[in-house]
Amino acid sequence: MQRVNLSTVSEFVLVGLSDASEVRFLLFVLFLIIYLATIAGNITILVAMSTDTRLHNPMYFFLGNLSLLDILCPTITVPKMLEALLFENKVISFTGCMLQLFFLIDVVGTEIFLLAVMAYDRYVAICHPLQYMNMVSFKLCAHLAIGTWVAGFFNSLLHSSLIFTLSFCDSNEVDQYYCDIPPVLALSCSPTYSRELVLLVVAGVLGSAAFVVTLISYIYILVAILYLKSSESRHKAFSTCGSHLTVVCLFYGTTICTYVRPSSTYSPHQDRVVSMLYGILTPLLNPVIYSLRNKEVKCALRRLISHV
Repeated sequence: MQRVNLSTVSEFVLVGLSDASEVRFLLFVLFLIIYLATIAGNITILVAMSTDTRLHNPMYFFLGNLSLLDILCPTITVPKMLEALLFENKVISFTGCMLQLFFLIDVVGTEIFLLAVMAYDRYVAICHPLQYMNMVSFKLCAHLAIGTWVAGFFNSLLHSSLIFTLSFCDSNEVDQYYCDIPPVLALSCSPTYSRELVLLVVAGVLGSAAFVVTLISYIYILVAILYLKSSESRHKAFSTCGSHLTVVCLFYGTTICTYVRPSSTYSPHQDRVVSMLYGILTPLLNPVIYSLRNKEVKCALRRLISHV
């Protein structure tokens, strides 16, 4: 039977960045600019892909889903951080903290699964180009995309329910600029070992499965590229896959450092830096990586700007 939450804590205090009073306004301006640039960049890519028929194919359909996730990820955490920096309002309700953590884990999990699907899409495109449209139909793309969002939702539901059915009795200061698993777990006055074990196993199995799919896909892709006779074909294949591989390395590296470890090793200062990489900078860099390294996207963006 699930234990009833006996928390006496009704709200949390986010002390991650807002405690740096001497540079608070500078941080507010910096993160506001980054956030607005992230939203503008990803919305521009979404508009370009939806209006340019040349980009109506599976690869860009998945890229559109990635851009949507890159809008949602910072939107879950950054506005509250900006409020804390500007108005020193560091308080977030218990329910608000629970919802923030739930939606963040939902988006992060969905992105992990989506990157694996995108790797499979590139594998089929490069290793089986003549069968690509039959193997990766738009119906399959829709099912795969929906599957990643559903899997992310249930993964987050499990993680959130395990965390917020713990008791929080005394300290309510979250040593982070948003509610995340390691700093919230560190505040619980309940034994957390069994739940941490479940979280690590679930995250490890799902994350490892997605990583293995990505890794195997790129091994086959690399072998196929090396066998291409034309240097122009090799360059085009490397250019297309290099963008996705760069995003994969950025995202996996930062999320593994944050989540795939016990809470006893939680380091507030180190985790703030790492969480900013995947929560703020990666969503900003993704549209830059794809637009600068992808000729079709660059052409679509030029056409979009010329019609504005």
